[in-house]
Amino acid sequence: MFIRKKKSYITLNLIFKILILLNILFYNKYIFAFENLITVASTTSTHDTGLLKSINKEFSKEYNIKVNVISLGTGQAIRVAKDGNVEILLVHHKKSELEFMNKGYGTLRYDLMYNDFVLIGPKKDNKTCSSIENKMIEIKKSKLLFVSRGDESGTHKKEKELWELSNINIPFKENWYLSVGQGMGSTLLIANQKNAYTLSDRSTWIAFNKKENLQIVCENLPPLFNQYGIILVSNKINNNLNIEEAKKYIDWITSEEAKKLINNYRVNGKQLFFFNHN
Repeated sequence: MFIRKKKSYITLNLIFKILILLNILFYNKYIFAFENLITVASTTSTHDTGLLKSINKEFSKEYNIKVNVISLGTGQAIRVAKDGNVEILLVHHKKSELEFMNKGYGTLRYDLMYNDFVLIGPKKDNKTCSSIENKMIEIKKSKLLFVSRGDESGTHKKEKELWELSNINIPFKENWYLSVGQGMGSTLLIANQKNAYTLSDRSTWIAFNKKENLQIVCENLPPLFNQYGIILVSNKINNNLNIEEAKKYIDWITSEEAKKLINNYRVNGKQLFFFNHN
C-alpha cells in the first residue's frame, strides 16, 4: 500500500542528505579561515524552534565569536562530529553521547537542559493514556498508521526504545508503519496529512503550526523524558578546530546568564526547554 510512497520518501531523504553534505563542504571551505568562528552540530529541535538563534546572538555580542549552527538529527550530527567538521555537539540521546565520549571523540560533556517527548495521534483518539507501553501495544495490535522519522535522530532512537520497552520488535516491515527519513517538522506534516501517530519532542510540537488533525495522546510519563547534552569535540580529530573559542561557548551556555535565556525562551507563550546543568 505504501511501497511507492516509501520510495518517494527515501528519495527525498537522499536528496536531503546530499544537501547536508554540500552545506558542510561549503562551511569547511571557510570555517577555518576565521579565528572567531565556531560550528555547532545541533539537533533539529533546538534550531527549528528558534532557541539557538535567539541565545547565540547574545553570546556573539558578548564574545565577538560567530556561531554557525548545522541542524541535523542526533545520529547525523554525531557522524559529522566524528569527521572533525564541528567544534560542538548539542544533541539528545545520552547513550549515543556517552559512546561518543568513551571512544575519545569528545573531551567533555554536560547535561544542559531537558524537555519531554509526546506521542501524537489523531484527534478522534479520545482514550486516556496512562502507559506508553500499552499505547504502543495498541498501535501494533490495531495496525494504526504510525509515521516514524526513520533517520537515527534522537527522536527516532527514543521511538525504537519505546517499541523495545513494550516488548515489540520494531515493525519496519509492516504496512501500517511508515518510515520517512525526514526531520521532525516534515514527519509531523505527514502524520497530520494521514491522521497517523508519531513521536515528537514537545518543543517542536508546540512550534509546529499545521496540526489541525492531530493532538497529544500520551504525555508526562517517565519514559518520555528528553535530556539534551552538550559536548566539546576533541581536536585530535582535526587540529584546526577552534577549541578555545568553543570552550568559551560551552562555559557561557552552561552559565547562569544562559540559564535565564533558555528558561525564558517562549513559543506561543510556552516554555520549550528547562535548563538543568549543575
